[in-house]
Amino acid sequence: MSEKSLNEVMRDIRLLFQKGNDALQRENYDYAIDLYNQVLAKEPTFFDCRKALRSAQFKKAGGGGGFFKKVLHSASSSPMVAKGQMALRKDPLEALQIAEQILNHDPYSSGAHRIVVEASLALEMPRTASVSLDVLVRNSPKDKALAIEFANALAEIGERARGEKVLSELSRVFPADNEIAQALKDLSARNTLNQGGYDAIASGQGSYRDILKDQKEAVSLEQEQRVQKSEDKAEQLMADYEVRLKTEPDNLKVIRNLAELYTQKKQFDRALEYYQRIQNSETGASDPTLQRAISETTVRQLDDQIEKLDPSSPDHAQNLARLNAEKLAFQISDCQKRVEKFPTDLAIRYEMGVLYFQTGKIGEAIQEFQTAQKNPHKRIAALNYLGQCYAKRKMFDLAARALQSAVKEKPIFDDEKKDLIYNLGSVFESWGKKDEAIEQFKQIYEVDIGYRDVGAKVDAFYAGQ
Repeated sequence: MSEKSLNEVMRDIRLLFQKGNDALQRENYDYAIDLYNQVLAKEPTFFDCRKALRSAQFKKAGGGGGFFKKVLHSASSSPMVAKGQMALRKDPLEALQIAEQILNHDPYSSGAHRIVVEASLALEMPRTASVSLDVLVRNSPKDKALAIEFANALAEIGERARGEKVLSELSRVFPADNEIAQALKDLSARNTLNQGGYDAIASGQGSYRDILKDQKEAVSLEQEQRVQKSEDKAEQLMADYEVRLKTEPDNLKVIRNLAELYTQKKQFDRALEYYQRIQNSETGASDPTLQRAISETTVRQLDDQIEKLDPSSPDHAQNLARLNAEKLAFQISDCQKRVEKFPTDLAIRYEMGVLYFQTGKIGEAIQEFQTAQKNPHKRIAALNYLGQCYAKRKMFDLAARALQSAVKEKPIFDDEKKDLIYNLGSVFESWGKKDEAIEQFKQIYEVDIGYRDVGAKVDAFYAGQ
């Protein structure tokens, strides 16, 4: 995987991320953390979101993002840390999610941050690793090995001056330590050689013309990250990447960038062609985010065909029904394949449950949601669907229990909580428990009279009295 900036993620993810930023500015830390976790569940490589989540976690803990507050790292020896360490061996992405669960409650946990470092390095996310190494160093400022690891990590992401500063500060604490002195010397030499391509000259493989070329490319890359991908910019980037691909045919990052840009330009066949190229590689075959990207691109292609239908055409209704059926059939088939390939990915199991629910396969949906609720990022949504599934089978006691659990675990009174309470009220209504039902609708009425039909329900109740 490669880390993505704001400009490199899909529009729906950017919008959800912005909602998180708005909540963070309002100091609504619980809601911000919840939104950021939702974003990362969809796009775990989104570095800007990971960094914002860390800020929200620290602010919620009262640290304001500072590192010098004395805290008890209770999570360092918790069962969750042990669980995360076990997950590292088989699924670094799952380990990363477990670490975030710990950090949501204890952002200073050294055990959790060490898991983030190891998982991020395994997933080729060096900037994410460096953020957690920063926390670890500040937690243990006299740990020489940790400081050297952090300095080298900073050098890897191009922050060599900052890495030198870390080692310089450590050398003042241990002025006679040869290991620190050597590490600082190595880093300084590396900085000098790497800067502008001088290492290539030293090896006889480069030239001063290469230096100028690399500097120009560095400026170009910086512009790519800073400038919004307008239509013209996207076209230019696509052309640049196509040229690079001729000399770097196995550069999976370039291939993926091209796939995402072609998706943005609605050239879906080209996008899928590039995604397939990654999938055929050794790395792509085991990447669940790639499978999801292929699925989402295919669905967007079908949605685009639906949008282009002419409403005035006599066969519009027939074509619309055909494309919708084709879309749903693809989603089910594709999701089933991904479940078989990644059976432990609970986010995919949740997705499968939603598709089963939409097609009326309630028994199959229940099984998937029961499994998916073990994922902390999907638990509340899975319980919501479980309640609706049980209600369709007239198992009202089970439905109420599932929804009540979800309501209890949802601290923020947002749209999701309104939906949970509304569904719980509807269950009581179908169950014949009118008093319990109206109490649920009243809760929503007090904060949002315009939500669905709660205004009419509550007004009718009082009119009846």
